Amino acid sequence: MRRANLKSVWLTLLAAYVLYLLPWEGYGLLLRPDFVLLALLYWMLRAPRLCNLGTAWVMGLLIDVASGSYFGQHALAYSCAAFFAIQYHRRLVLFNSMQQTGHVFLLLLVSQIVLLVIKLMSGNEAPGWDYFLSSISGVVLWQALVIARVIVAENRSSA
Repeated sequence: MRRANLKSVWLTLLAAYVLYLLPWEGYGLLLRPDFVLLALLYWMLRAPRLCNLGTAWVMGLLIDVASGSYFGQHALAYSCAAFFAIQYHRRLVLFNSMQQTGHVFLLLLVSQIVLLVIKLMSGNEAPGWDYFLSSISGVVLWQALVIARVIVAENRSSA
């Protein structure tokens, strides 16, 4: 049973990585949620023993390799978000879906702020407000997944 769970964690992370690798452009690129971070956060809440800080670091390095960005910047950003997700895991499980969504939004912002600080320190220009649109679309996607999970659970209980 444990092996199947670990397999589903890695398959989900692989699917999120493939979604990241799709050729996004224009507004799609601005609105693209961080699929990998969302998958990491999901599994850190559902199975913290199977998805941890090391998993976040490895996935961040894979994103760095795929994006051609400074090596380690996504690893650092994902690790910071993962640290706070793990730190507040026991409280977060007790939250309702809206409170969890707010917490996930803050974790997505933490990741983006870490990336922003690294970019600014390396001499890049400050991006506009649209830099944070991916966090908003990520929260919308998170809420849609929570609603879908509730609907599936209700259908299973009524069947």
